[in-house]
Amino acid sequence: MALEKLKNHYNNMRKAYCSEESFLNSVNKYKNDMKNFNVWWLGQSGFLIQWQGRHLLMDPYLSDSLTKKYAKTDKPHKRITERVVNPLKMDFINVVTASHSHTDHLDPETLLPLVKSNKNIDLIVPAAEIELAKERSSLSKDKIKLINAGEVIESNGFKFHAIPSAHEKIKKDENGNHYYLGYIVEFGPWTIYHSGDTVEYDQMEKYLTQWDLDVVFLPINGRKSERRVPGNMWGDESASLAKRVNAKAVIPHHFNMFTFNTEPPNDFIAEAKNLGQIFFVLENGQHWSSNQLN
Repeated sequence: MALEKLKNHYNNMRKAYCSEESFLNSVNKYKNDMKNFNVWWLGQSGFLIQWQGRHLLMDPYLSDSLTKKYAKTDKPHKRITERVVNPLKMDFINVVTASHSHTDHLDPETLLPLVKSNKNIDLIVPAAEIELAKERSSLSKDKIKLINAGEVIESNGFKFHAIPSAHEKIKKDENGNHYYLGYIVEFGPWTIYHSGDTVEYDQMEKYLTQWDLDVVFLPINGRKSERRVPGNMWGDESASLAKRVNAKAVIPHHFNMFTFNTEPPNDFIAEAKNLGQIFFVLENGQHWSSNQLN
């Protein structure tokens, strides 16, 4: 009975815009694009960034590890949308980042296959999470690049500037290392910002307005105490922040993954339109190109 119920759940999930071979074909199609950068939303906070044949994978969650972990608890993580791709098939990844240690951002069932398929992969994580990163990736300490707020790391043509994130609070270890980070990434003429999980905090706008941001990736699932998990910005808050930091475009994330922790993008869309902020709402597996900024 339980097996039949599980099968019915997966049969009733939303289909990804592209998945498995169709997704991989989409990625391959643009690998020789030397002018634009290309983006695919992988679900939750996961994005694949492609620039001149190099590939950056940010906060990927490409497994059912949380669904299995919480299946028999009072906080089931029922999946809404099917997985985009088996991470074992992504054998073209140069860099992976994790913004913090929560499993939907630093997932062993995603990282282990990626490491297996990509022998020279770089993993960038908050310095506060080195031990967990080693455990979940199987990489030795010298293979993991550690970063803290205010620091810069370069890898494979991507330059990462770390700033704090607040999920829902800013949290540091005894050495002053931040547990939650956002990444401003420079490559070629482009600059993007991936927030990880965060609410807006006092210095956030100041940090971001120092940059000429082409695209910002911001969460929209909000925060509700009954979920019993740390929350994020609401959709209207993300649209407002994007406008105030003069982002050319904003792409929302952290929705349509788990039934208990999602919000529709309606408020985000309404506020972005109200403010005149350019936005793009993607489906899981959907491609976006920077030529849409023109």
